[in-house]
Amino acid sequence: MEQRSGTAELDKEAPALPVRGGSAAPARLVTWFWQWQFAEPLRHVEQEAQENMASEAAQAADRKVIIVLLTVAVSLTTLRFIRMGDVLAGALHYLSYIGASETLTSWSLSVGRTARTPIGHLFFWCLACLVSYLVIPALVIRLLLKERLRDYGLKLQGAFGSFWLYALMLLIMLPCVYLVSADAHFQATYPFYPLSAGESLWPNFWRWEILYAMQFFALEFFFRGFIVHGTRRRFGVYSVFVMMVPYCMIHFQKPVQEAFAAIVAGIVLGFMSLKTRSIWMGAVLHVSVALSMDFTSLWRKGFFG
Repeated sequence: MEQRSGTAELDKEAPALPVRGGSAAPARLVTWFWQWQFAEPLRHVEQEAQENMASEAAQAADRKVIIVLLTVAVSLTTLRFIRMGDVLAGALHYLSYIGASETLTSWSLSVGRTARTPIGHLFFWCLACLVSYLVIPALVIRLLLKERLRDYGLKLQGAFGSFWLYALMLLIMLPCVYLVSADAHFQATYPFYPLSAGESLWPNFWRWEILYAMQFFALEFFFRGFIVHGTRRRFGVYSVFVMMVPYCMIHFQKPVQEAFAAIVAGIVLGFMSLKTRSIWMGAVLHVSVALSMDFTSLWRKGFFG
């Protein structure tokens, strides 16, 4: 069966905008926007899921969903409980014991010391995120499911077709970040790298921001790529809500405003991933908001004068 692109028709021409007045005008505007940008792609996802479940491929889809969700549980548990610095230091110490190598012993001690510094602790946390959010699911996709990574949101074709929507979301988010940044919990949380009195942004703060951005790419791949596209053939558009639950839960240690905002952000970015079949612009948006949060927090603390 020939598959449609799901977005081509929408990008060519928008439906006529309702112009009638009255108190229902905002609701009609939302309905028009939904029909213009989302209805057809999501209808295509639902049709794809229904056709899949009515075919002989349904059993394979169920097996795939089980593998994906088990991988999600393993990855999140790994991230929560495995300390990469301790693991690496322990592995080097064990190898040095076997081989009686003073060099490996020195490396083990160095890794242990680094893991206890502020930047070292954050480095190994980002490493754990990359392993849990990117490496583990990528290995499952390629070795166990034997599928292409590009089918899980990593394709570039069409990724920038809805750039203006992501730009609009960023414009909406920036004032919200400004308002929330006045909260004491927010300022105590961000930035994750604690600048010492008199410390400049270079080098450690900017090193952290680069690591932070890499972590967000892995996070987007895990939630909006691996989970959404790994379950959409079974759950259709409901794959977004399957993803939204664990995504919200990883924000439980953040400020309460951010935890609630994660529910909305997870749904919106999930729908965008279904629409574009790509996570790239979602990752760019996520990094942009995160950077604005860090710098707004520093500004609130008087760091910039």
